[in-house]
Amino acid sequence: MNRHGPEPANSSATSDVTADITQDAVVIVPGIMGSELYDTVTQKTIWGLSGVSWLLKAWTRPKGLEPLRLTPEELEGKTTRIKPTQLMRHSSWTPYLQGFEPYTNLINAVQGCVADSAAVLEFAYDWRLPVAVNGHLLAEAARRHLTAWRLHPAHDAARRNRVDERPARLVFVAHSMGGLVTRAALDAPYDGALADDTRAVLTLGTPFYGAVKAAAILNTGRGAPVPLPHRQLQSISATMPGLHDLLPQYACLIDGNDVRRLTPSDVTGIGGNAELAQAAVEFQEKQANVRLPGHWAVAGTNQATMQSLTIRDGVVYPHQHGARQHTSGDFIRDSRGGLRFYDVKGDGTVYKDSAAVGPAVTPLPLQHGAVASDRVALKAVAEILRDDEHLGPPQGAPGCGLDVPDLVEVGTAWSITLSGVDSLAGLRCEIADVAGQNPQVIKAGWGDGQIKARTTVNIPGLYRVTVRTIDGHTITQLVLASEAGATREVE
Repeated sequence: MNRHGPEPANSSATSDVTADITQDAVVIVPGIMGSELYDTVTQKTIWGLSGVSWLLKAWTRPKGLEPLRLTPEELEGKTTRIKPTQLMRHSSWTPYLQGFEPYTNLINAVQGCVADSAAVLEFAYDWRLPVAVNGHLLAEAARRHLTAWRLHPAHDAARRNRVDERPARLVFVAHSMGGLVTRAALDAPYDGALADDTRAVLTLGTPFYGAVKAAAILNTGRGAPVPLPHRQLQSISATMPGLHDLLPQYACLIDGNDVRRLTPSDVTGIGGNAELAQAAVEFQEKQANVRLPGHWAVAGTNQATMQSLTIRDGVVYPHQHGARQHTSGDFIRDSRGGLRFYDVKGDGTVYKDSAAVGPAVTPLPLQHGAVASDRVALKAVAEILRDDEHLGPPQGAPGCGLDVPDLVEVGTAWSITLSGVDSLAGLRCEIADVAGQNPQVIKAGWGDGQIKARTTVNIPGLYRVTVRTIDGHTITQLVLASEAGATREVE
């Protein structure tokens, strides 16, 4: 006898609740410097080791990054020396590009949406090489992955629990440069049927039209002494095809009262390689018409971002604004014929208009290195994988901009600047090491019309600055702190 009355109709005693998972195969494609690299000759990991001590040694010792330099043989296409092993599992740091959060949260989010871990391919690649090369490798890997997953027992079980019961298709989840690699993979010459076998492409902070910051990296050291880490990045990037593939492919060079695109000779003049620049231009022009099936773009916003540049005597002067064009193609000008400039911001590395490409865009107030780990971005990933309609981020004021140095010294105070907020109410700023240990609240206040804070760290390492705003958004950025004098200026 049931003393408590009849069981409700939706009770688990009478029916099972099936998890909302996809039958599709998912490919996660990281961004530049987002894959660990292993040197098969020296048998050493040359990029992506855990621990802050490795980062400090790599960036603050002369030639600490020399193993990353492309050899003449690699530039000729013989690329067997370096083996990509896995996606980055640790927080990392790079001058200019600053902090990179690990892909652990993204991987976990994807794993929670698939029928079996075998449905997920983590595509690590040698990001030093041309996007075209890695696109070809991705096309081959994605085809093998889809074929293997369709033969997996868990695939058929997942199909039976889906409304359409269709066979698996591919879903690409790509961060930063990974979106360019994905677009290259979907180009018909590699695999004419791969696009048809793809249900969706989700890009997170992908610079479809390039980034001015790539030009700034190539120009490091021109005209003034710079810290050693910045000089080392320029040295290995000068002949790196992958970095040249990120150069801006839009009219960004302010030339008198006009704006034009960078030419290969411009790139040579600022410290790059003319042949690699020309190859990048030709490749990007071919890629312009490649279709991304079911494309959804997440674009970082509200962060101060380089959008244009001028060049004087071989020195790049980046600007946090850019010119815009009418539908006729003419640049917007004032009544006297002068160019009008607009600041559309971005994610600190990729300006918004370069990442916000496609029929569906979700803007989020995030720094570039954190786009692939933010909870709202991960919610978008999950909903797209489950084939639901993503409704965008929560409504309300869109967070704030966060500007911090990329490199500091222990014992020396440095500044944090916030933008896009007009009140200290509900604002919380703190700093902790990347392990989350020893968090300290940083008091913010007004200065020069902006909200600012100053802080000091006393131990070398990698630190995370976290800002929470009253609207519920969290913005983070990583800062590398070195010993005093370790980042000496070099001529």
